Amino acid sequence: MKPTSGGALYATVGGVSTALVATRVLYPSLWQDLRYLWISNRASKQVTRYLSVEPPITIVDRFLHQVQLQPDKPFLLFEDEVYTYRDVDVMSNKVANFFRGEGYRCGDTVAMLIYNEPAFIWTFLGLAKLGVKMAFLNTNLRTKSLLHCFNVSEAKALIVGQGVDLFEATLEILPELQGQGVSIWVQGDANPTEGILLLDEKIATSSAQPIPFKFRSSVAGNDALAYINTSGTTGLPKAAIYSYEKATKSSFMFTFAGIRSSDVVYVVTPLYHSSAFGVGFTTVVEHGATMALARKFSASRYWDDCRKHNVTLLLYIGEMLRYLCVQPKRSNDRDHKVRAALGNGLAPAVWKEFQDRFGIRQIVEFYGATESNIRLMNITGKRGSVGMISPLIQNTTPCPLYILKVDLETGQPIRDDNGLCIKTQTGEPGLLICPISKAVPFQGYKGNKELTEKKVLRDVFKKGDAYFDSGDLMKVDKDYHVYFVDRLGDTFRWKSENVATTEVAQVLHDMQGVDEVNVYGVKVPGSEGRAGMAAAVVSKDTRPDLSQWYAHIESRLPSYARPLFLRLTREISVTGTLKQQKTQLVREGFDPTQISDPLYFRNDDQKTYVPLDLDLYRRIALGKAKL
Repeated sequence: MKPTSGGALYATVGGVSTALVATRVLYPSLWQDLRYLWISNRASKQVTRYLSVEPPITIVDRFLHQVQLQPDKPFLLFEDEVYTYRDVDVMSNKVANFFRGEGYRCGDTVAMLIYNEPAFIWTFLGLAKLGVKMAFLNTNLRTKSLLHCFNVSEAKALIVGQGVDLFEATLEILPELQGQGVSIWVQGDANPTEGILLLDEKIATSSAQPIPFKFRSSVAGNDALAYINTSGTTGLPKAAIYSYEKATKSSFMFTFAGIRSSDVVYVVTPLYHSSAFGVGFTTVVEHGATMALARKFSASRYWDDCRKHNVTLLLYIGEMLRYLCVQPKRSNDRDHKVRAALGNGLAPAVWKEFQDRFGIRQIVEFYGATESNIRLMNITGKRGSVGMISPLIQNTTPCPLYILKVDLETGQPIRDDNGLCIKTQTGEPGLLICPISKAVPFQGYKGNKELTEKKVLRDVFKKGDAYFDSGDLMKVDKDYHVYFVDRLGDTFRWKSENVATTEVAQVLHDMQGVDEVNVYGVKVPGSEGRAGMAAAVVSKDTRPDLSQWYAHIESRLPSYARPLFLRLTREISVTGTLKQQKTQLVREGFDPTQISDPLYFRNDDQKTYVPLDLDLYRRIALGKAKL
């Protein structure tokens, strides 16, 4: 007897329901994976379309397309100024025509030392219209570091933005630049100085005629668009090669946050860095959106600016959101149009507080680095995660990621008897790597080739293979979510155990009265490894309860991970992109003769932190204090 059509329908529905239930049990992340792959594949197809033609469609071409499509649409909002796509096109044409007249051609390099301001944008676009490469110089650098970054780039000229401090920084290295025959151009109202040329008046009288495509027609996708210097948290900065291909790929990152052409993206971090330039600026150009640009980050003015410019999307760095959360609460904290934020480095506790307080519906945390060929995106909202490496994603991406067992003392992967690397188990921290291939190239750094080679791991899973070494410790949970653990150089060993500074910092951030904290390891005479130390910024008008802090730390951390020393300081030094700096703190250690800040030592007998004076310091140094 044949089943009725109704019976067949019920059987079909029952079968589908059973399949859905089974899928949820056996592969709970399937739908999230499919959504991620759908967004990723759409972006990849567009990137391939741009890069597969000869010459490739570049960020300059995409800008010119938007100029034709919507010339009168606001492209850049800066303080009380509004610049349309046409306005910026005209100004960049003036820049291009002037420097073309000065003899600059495709393949030349010009260095830019410019703060966040409209001139950065049209200077970049103008030079890029000629196919000129740019070296973005960190505006915080001075003397030796600044000259080093300039020299590595092999630039023929230096363009200095407005600002007395930038002008003075240039004067400090002027003899060396003049000795190399470098042309130096200064924007703004700087006083005329021998050897330095004023740029604004030249640009004002320059032609605004469009720039012929032939001037940049020889550009290839893997050519350097810019050299972006690493933050220099340790040692001298390295000039990462930022190619046209990388700029194109970065311009689609905000698609994971659902960007639309009607969006206003707020950018407050420095344009000389890959976050603001590579993710913020290129995204706005690709999608024909609007960029609200701040001269610099201000926690007190942040939301006022968002309201002023009708901002809808935020680009963040983790510490930035922490600074916003420690601002006094206001009745209008949720009075804004922001619907999503995309960025990296957001701690789980800050993530929750930021969303709860300011009402941001979607946060997209990503992982990557200026020079890296790795990109992870967390579109699930899982707090603390930087993305997923599920089996489906691993088997369908051109960039499968792996986490290796690593020796924290040497920083090198642990190898088996055959000399090959070993993958970690679920939940075990290890070194994140990615294969280097034509699809996901690693171009490294300008200058010393050894710096590039140091970031390449060879003979990883088979003889002759090559992988990018992220230098970061990561771990994966049972649901395939990936978590940042620590920088490999920041993790230290104490009492034969590994201590991850980021995990300790998250615990200390939860202590009453603590606004900011930086955790690091310091050498103790006569002891193996490094002891934990934390520099903490205490909330204004707050007196720290050291016994309460001790109890909090004791309840949350194993004995080996509890900081042995505390340093109460007024501020934590950070890079221009708000990354905490540890080098000077590690160098100063816990020596009260070198540090004016109040210092404290963990006393387990008294269950509190006691003042660390010179007498106690000497007893510790002589091995007479209980550690």
